Amino acid sequence: MQGFAGTSIVLVLIVAFFLLLLMWAIPVRLWVAALASGVRVGLGSLVGMRLRKVHPPSIVYPLISSEKAGLPLATNELESHYLAGGDVERVVNALISADKANIDLPFQQAAAIDLAGRDVLDAVQVSVNPRVIQTPKVAAMAKDGIQLIATARVTVRANINRLVGGAGEETILARVGEGIVSTIGSAETHKRVLENPDNISKTVLAKGLDSGTAFEILSIDIADVDVGKNIGAELQTDQAEADKRIAQAKAEERRAMAVAAEQENKALVEEMQAEVVKAEAQVPLAVADAFRDGNLGIMDYMKYRNIQSDTEMRGSIAKSPEGGRDSDLD
Repeated sequence: MQGFAGTSIVLVLIVAFFLLLLMWAIPVRLWVAALASGVRVGLGSLVGMRLRKVHPPSIVYPLISSEKAGLPLATNELESHYLAGGDVERVVNALISADKANIDLPFQQAAAIDLAGRDVLDAVQVSVNPRVIQTPKVAAMAKDGIQLIATARVTVRANINRLVGGAGEETILARVGEGIVSTIGSAETHKRVLENPDNISKTVLAKGLDSGTAFEILSIDIADVDVGKNIGAELQTDQAEADKRIAQAKAEERRAMAVAAEQENKALVEEMQAEVVKAEAQVPLAVADAFRDGNLGIMDYMKYRNIQSDTEMRGSIAKSPEGGRDSDLD
């Protein structure tokens, strides 16, 4: 009896396991929900989804949504998109939104947009309800040297046909900023820009900045324009300071050259003085030689000394202030 009871328990567990496995492989509740919604999905198809590693609710519930919205879709298309790594629910919701907004959006295009990494549902919503994006502060300088800081609000609408391969919002903001800088830079004075800021919007909008992007620019509105620094004056001040430094450097160079020339002349004078001293040192020797050779007598030497003393006296008188005045009176 105990062996029979143990065998019965094992059989019950095996049957329960197979029932659970069958219920997992055949989602009966999901099949009933689809059947009640008017979506014909066979039990074999649901089992095949399990075998193909496709999550059946991710296919059936979007099918129910599309059927209720009057937009029937094929199960194979949804499975293919799921296996490719796409978001089936988001694609179906985007198709329903596009259909309600009278936007022509085939399933293949919506799937391609989703697989490209873009939010196809958000793109459809932006197509219906345009989005406003604000540029960061853009600084530019007018021709009179005054800096202006502007911000703009750009109203864009998604272009469904250019979502795959088209540039994003960052490119739009960069191009608008470039257009603002170019427009302000071409203005003669900053006052003209402040008087008519809408000229910036018109000029930038006329450049066709949405070319090659996934958006269509509807309008560009200047939100704020502030006066910044006087860049022209700062540049002139910096240039004057630079010129001053250059002039100081050149003056210092000339001063150094003058000092070097003075030192050179001083050295030359000292050398000449040394030569004079050297020559004067030869005079006594020459006088002695003249005495020995009989070319100079004592009286001649005395006359030479008298002339030398007289010359020294006249030189000292000429150097003194009083002697100079007396000599002027004479």
